[in-house]
Amino acid sequence: MKENKMQSNENILTCTEEVRVRFNETDPLGIVWHGHYIVYFEDGREAFGRQHGLTYLDIQNAGFVTPIVKSTCEHFLPLKYGETFRIVTTYINSVSAKLIYKYEIFNQEDKLVCSGETIQVFLDSNGSLCLYNPDFFQAWKDKMGLS
Repeated sequence: MKENKMQSNENILTCTEEVRVRFNETDPLGIVWHGHYIVYFEDGREAFGRQHGLTYLDIQNAGFVTPIVKSTCEHFLPLKYGETFRIVTTYINSVSAKLIYKYEIFNQEDKLVCSGETIQVFLDSNGSLCLYNPDFFQAWKDKMGLS
């Protein structure tokens, strides 16, 4: 496998969050509407931030926002109302000033339901794109062993 020099796997950070499908997330067929999987990815990112000390509030308090510039989502199996599932969120380290997360959603039988990825960039308080890691983010990466 060819190594991607823009990514580094020296320390892998993950978070697992368990969620239950709510009635309002299902379509007339009784399965989760496809658009809700992106919301589940958000649940995974928020849980990751709480667990690893990189919440949206931390980012905002440092004077930055991190809009999503790319998202992918592949569906393999359906989820239904009342089922519980788990979201495994993995931070992908990059030398670039961005946040890359990969997601895997597993059903109650531990079968892969969905996988995807999001990429977020840093904008400063003026709305300008950051080409280098903001100081607070580099400090977080150093603390996590992701330098």
